[in-house]
Amino acid sequence: MARGLLLSGAALAALVVAALPAHADPAFDNPPPDKIVIKVATVNGSGCPQGTAAVAVSEDNTAFTVTYSDYLAQVGGTSDPTAFRKNCQLNLIVHVPQGFTYAIASADYRGFAWLQPGASAIQRASYYFQGSPQTAFRSHPFSGPLNDNWQATDSTDWAQLVWAPCGVQRNFNINTELRVNAGSSSPDKVSFMTMDSTDGDISTVYHMAWKECPGKS
Repeated sequence: MARGLLLSGAALAALVVAALPAHADPAFDNPPPDKIVIKVATVNGSGCPQGTAAVAVSEDNTAFTVTYSDYLAQVGGTSDPTAFRKNCQLNLIVHVPQGFTYAIASADYRGFAWLQPGASAIQRASYYFQGSPQTAFRSHPFSGPLNDNWQATDSTDWAQLVWAPCGVQRNFNINTELRVNAGSSSPDKVSFMTMDSTDGDISTVYHMAWKECPGKS
């Protein structure tokens, strides 16, 4: 994935470049020809301390990636009692060419998990436009024992996509969360889950769908 625009703003976590899902609608394959500019308005959360995130937009305007460097949830051993849950809310300003609107068609997440027998974890995300009552939620559970890379994909059917309102600037919000539960595992042993770059060049990819606004000449 080419990174035509790079903006660091604060911490986000692991992403992986993956192919677009197979959708029949041609809008997935016909993004607007002009450049799309994505800026980080705010980044808040225990999983993304300031200065640990970067956003990049693909050259073909079909996707953007977010890379995290300090996104880790853990329990057990000498872990801080509040470390079992980490979250990051990303507020993006997305400037798109006039006459077009966009929606997030899918998101690919990746990281690493070390879960003791009896422990469990969950990765979840929510997506919504500022001022919109529509929020999409997705969750992915994991169970121990686990000592491996993990990957999760959130996909949305074309008919259920939440589109940015035409002719109005609305910031796009992505709120992600990692949660690790000790369960029946030994309290002396650590379980953790990351969404960061400790496993190499890891990043989260958000794939865009496109369509023309009504009345576009």
